[in-house]
Amino acid sequence: MKNYILYLAFILVVPLWAQEAQPQDSTQTQNLDEVLVKAVRVQPNAPITHSNLTKKDIRKRNLGQDIPVLLNYLPSVVSSSDAGTGIGYTYLRVRGSDATRVNVTINGIPYNDAESQGTFWVNLGDFASSVESLQLQRGVGTSTNGSGAFGASLNILTDGISENAGGEIANSFGSFGTRKHSIKFTTGLLNDHFEFAGRLSKIYSDGYVDRAFTDLKSYYLQGNYVDKNTIVKAIAFGGKEKTYQAWYGLSKDQLEEDRTQNPYTYDNETDNYWQDHYQLHWIETLNANWSTNIGLNYTRGKGYFEQFKDGRSAADYNNLINEDSDVVVRRWLDNHFYVANANVTYKKNSLELITGISYSDYTNDHYGEIIWGSDLASETNIRDRYYLSISDKSDFSIFSKATFRMSEKLQAFLDIQGRFVNYTTTGLTSDRAPIDIDERFDFFNPKLGFTYTLNPGNSLYVSYARANKEPNRNDFESNAVDVQHEELNDFELGWRHESDRLRLNANVYYMQYNNQLVLSGALDNVGEYLRENVDKSYRLGLELDVSIVLTEQLSLVSNFALSKNKIQDLTINRDGAVQNLNDTNIAFSPDLITTHALEYAPNTKFRAALIGKYVGEQYLSNTDTEASKLDSYFVTDFNFTYTLPVNNVFDSIVFTGMVNNLFDLEYVDRGFTYLDTWSGPTATEIQGYYPQATRNFLLGMTLMF
Repeated sequence: MKNYILYLAFILVVPLWAQEAQPQDSTQTQNLDEVLVKAVRVQPNAPITHSNLTKKDIRKRNLGQDIPVLLNYLPSVVSSSDAGTGIGYTYLRVRGSDATRVNVTINGIPYNDAESQGTFWVNLGDFASSVESLQLQRGVGTSTNGSGAFGASLNILTDGISENAGGEIANSFGSFGTRKHSIKFTTGLLNDHFEFAGRLSKIYSDGYVDRAFTDLKSYYLQGNYVDKNTIVKAIAFGGKEKTYQAWYGLSKDQLEEDRTQNPYTYDNETDNYWQDHYQLHWIETLNANWSTNIGLNYTRGKGYFEQFKDGRSAADYNNLINEDSDVVVRRWLDNHFYVANANVTYKKNSLELITGISYSDYTNDHYGEIIWGSDLASETNIRDRYYLSISDKSDFSIFSKATFRMSEKLQAFLDIQGRFVNYTTTGLTSDRAPIDIDERFDFFNPKLGFTYTLNPGNSLYVSYARANKEPNRNDFESNAVDVQHEELNDFELGWRHESDRLRLNANVYYMQYNNQLVLSGALDNVGEYLRENVDKSYRLGLELDVSIVLTEQLSLVSNFALSKNKIQDLTINRDGAVQNLNDTNIAFSPDLITTHALEYAPNTKFRAALIGKYVGEQYLSNTDTEASKLDSYFVTDFNFTYTLPVNNVFDSIVFTGMVNNLFDLEYVDRGFTYLDTWSGPTATEIQGYYPQATRNFLLGMTLMF
């Protein structure tokens, strides 16, 4: 309790000091709807490296693929999917950091699973259709709610309030039996105060990989009350997914034999999960200077994946089967997630202060049940459980952010956060190993930055940010008592330029880690990557993001990310001995990522874009072995939209088309490896690869009314 009081007292001093340092004049009225994400977003001139996408940007390519795929063209971003099509289980990496290190919030509410720290977009099919805007902050970014941002933070604002009634019916079809159907509506403002809106969607795809189908059903509903100074938003969204397993990839021989094959043969080797989110937000402008936002959330998740196992040991299943029995099991997660956020914003002249708190509590039951066996023990009943562990995690954070002008050209940003985490889990893991964790983490995360405006078209910024991050459940399971929390010091230096025909963002970053939990390249028994602490490591990089207006009809958008990602003095145990490998490359961290898009728009109705994405070679392990190297690849996509105005039932009809992997490249963008020994007759190099789809297309038609 003493630590909480000290952090609270320290943080509350910041706004009081900054308030006294500024003159007291009036301010412009804020957009109330955007207050939902104001506490976790930054303004365009902030000393934080970031990219924004609007609803218009998202619409250009939104034909059913998941949000990680829609973000694939942003700087330093790499996306992937199990089924190869960008639908179903999809993954996002930013600056080489995987999804467990990318903090995601929806309307300021944490979305990362509290225990695994991952983000599972498969549970939110077609969620992009209900997104108003999003901001991706690379690096530590600004203070946010939920797990620490160790590679990036992504904050999402869902649909805003519409003043006018309307809706849309969207249908798309494409390769591998892919189809999306959705309907949206809004009542517009009723009696100038109330609006009701919603969306229902269904997405299905057979997958590029054999039988790796995806079946997603989802919804989004919101009711809004708006007054001159008030917005109350009640939001419910969620979905149900069923996917056939493809998470174990293909061996090298299987890849060469038939890159679309699936080693799983059991008919119902499927993942099944349901998730519902309920949010309530109250936004209030008290006067010209003060505004508040209170957010409440409850998330209910439950589901299982089913597996067939042959010739199993009785001890592995609590003696519910006899020795060498075949068995079908379901492994369940059953969780509840509660969140309460409160923020207050003070703005006057060139000063803006945001102070907030967030508290969340997450409980999760992990258990496995037997639903069939070829030789069950005499007293075994169907659905008897063979393991159970119960987890609870609470997360409390408090922060204060101040943006204030020190002179006509110099603006400062100060951000201080205290975060306090308690995690307990007891019982048996799926391997029937005992687990008993009771850990507490107290983190202090300061951030400081400056923006210097050279002239109306040019500005420079510099920032320092610290982040701390606790291990996730898998880390405790695989590393037992040895696992440690991580610390990151992030230094950013950037230049922004904007003129009539050129927009340029350039930045250099140095991310220095202590005890970073890097991916080892190996998987656990549910396809999640295993991690291990390394003492010292860093990521050093240069990012360029350029938009050039070549002519009135033609524009070029390019980004370029060059990086060096190193573990310093890596020591590992191989071939029965401790070996020092000196400096090695961090796994899954390509040194070069580029994207180039040439866009042609002869008028407001039609646009077309040719997009090329290059990802340099990378390693599947941290050992720099040639066997674990993944080749570079360059993929080209084509995208177009055409809007047909209509003067009767519909306002317009929008046609959208995509040809992905235009030149039919056979490539792999992700994999795994186990390097147990390196020499002698027992040398083993077990690897798997995830092939991505060759040339494929999606065509869509949206009726707007």
